Amino acid sequence: MEQSLSALHPHPGRGDTTLQTTDMVGKHCILELYECDPSRLNDESFLRNSIAIAAKRAGATLLNLIAHRFEPQGVTGLALLAESHISIHTWPESGYAAVDVFTCGDHTMPEQACAVLCESLLAKRHVLRSFLRETPIKIATRTREPSPV
Repeated sequence: MEQSLSALHPHPGRGDTTLQTTDMVGKHCILELYECDPSRLNDESFLRNSIAIAAKRAGATLLNLIAHRFEPQGVTGLALLAESHISIHTWPESGYAAVDVFTCGDHTMPEQACAVLCESLLAKRHVLRSFLRETPIKIATRTREPSPV
């Protein structure tokens, strides 16, 4: 059975928005990186580049990327994706980074983004938790239309 789930389409407003109903709208990965290279965790430019590469490797569409370096240390970065987002928060003094990768649709591979960040930050240890974001039954059983303005 096909449902029109235009708001869940990986590229809303582009082309055919009729998708097969699935159990999920996307994947959410929570990644913790330990014993990372402190200089990389504190390098805003390096992190921006790593996030951009991670988005590309995941098959996601990067729309915007912002980052902020804190004094005396630490960086927060956020990539806005057509499919959702990637965020990173670093604690160079502890060699730790917290990463969140959420992608909608079934054409992306958020685990690949996580692998890029593990490698680029030279993490000696990591913990990855991956969740399927399920389609709420309320919207899975009906055709969705844009909200009136």
